[in-house]
Amino acid sequence: MEKPKEIGISSSLNFIQSKSGKNSRIILVKMEFTEAYKQTGPCCFSPNARYIAVAVDYRLMIRDTLSFKVVQLFSCLDKISYIEWALDSEYILCGLYKRPMIQAWSLTQPEWTCKIDEGPAGIAYARWSPDSRHILTTSEFQLRLTVWSLVNTACVHVQWPKHGSKGVSFTKDGKFAAICTMRDCKDYINLLSCHSWEIMDVFAVDTLDMTDIQWSPDDSAIVIWDSPLEYKVLIYSPDGRCLFKYQAYESGLGVKSVSWSPCGQFLAVGSYDQMLRVLNHLTWKTFAEFMHLSTVRAPCCAAVFKEVDEPLQLDMSGLCLDDDFMGGSVY
Repeated sequence: MEKPKEIGISSSLNFIQSKSGKNSRIILVKMEFTEAYKQTGPCCFSPNARYIAVAVDYRLMIRDTLSFKVVQLFSCLDKISYIEWALDSEYILCGLYKRPMIQAWSLTQPEWTCKIDEGPAGIAYARWSPDSRHILTTSEFQLRLTVWSLVNTACVHVQWPKHGSKGVSFTKDGKFAAICTMRDCKDYINLLSCHSWEIMDVFAVDTLDMTDIQWSPDDSAIVIWDSPLEYKVLIYSPDGRCLFKYQAYESGLGVKSVSWSPCGQFLAVGSYDQMLRVLNHLTWKTFAEFMHLSTVRAPCCAAVFKEVDEPLQLDMSGLCLDDDFMGGSVY
């Protein structure tokens, strides 16, 4: 049997600074921890940082992050494999992938329950929508993606999603979703309205094996990239027009990761040649390249802290006993 894990949260963090000499300084860090609590599955903080959800076998414990007291306790039908908070921190889902099944709970309405079962299709992954009132599940073998409503119990199906745990991206305002799909050995992007979950548009993309998709932070463009076997980064407009096609080189493994800057003006592309290339959003041209060295050297002014568990040592040299105590008797 697997040994239960234990978790604890730091309750305080104090910095004590003292100066010794002209430019040197010593910083002492003191941390205090709560007692250890049992944990056998995943744990996750709520988006508002007020709660932490801890899975203990088939039970889901919701603890307050300040007092660490249990505020809610939910019992699932099987061992919890995955948990995810809704963005409003009012709902939480539990993935029971052995069944397979999804159960959702409400912190404000403990009596409210939700159970999602795809039947023979199974469930490979589940995620929340931005409005925290819909759950998206992907079936085994990527047969379909289903949007389940917690308001009216309606569901919408999207056939042939490309991936299980990725390939879905929402706009920053949460109004639209882009989903990677595949049919007849061809990659497509499905654009859905998150209000009605109707398909607004479907267009094919020029990839051999699309890896993932991301909306830009300003919701004006969509970036997709191909598998590592083919170096290809494509920028599309929401209406399906290809704005730019980027390919740094042809031979060798291609794209490893892609990320937008928070302002949406830059796009960083990490490649297997250990280079990071940054594109600008106006011309989509490369304006900066950075090499990821095999040896990373920290700056000389960096402060590195290491926690060392040492026994308590007391200096007894300054202690002495007076003559009256030494001449007395002990009974």
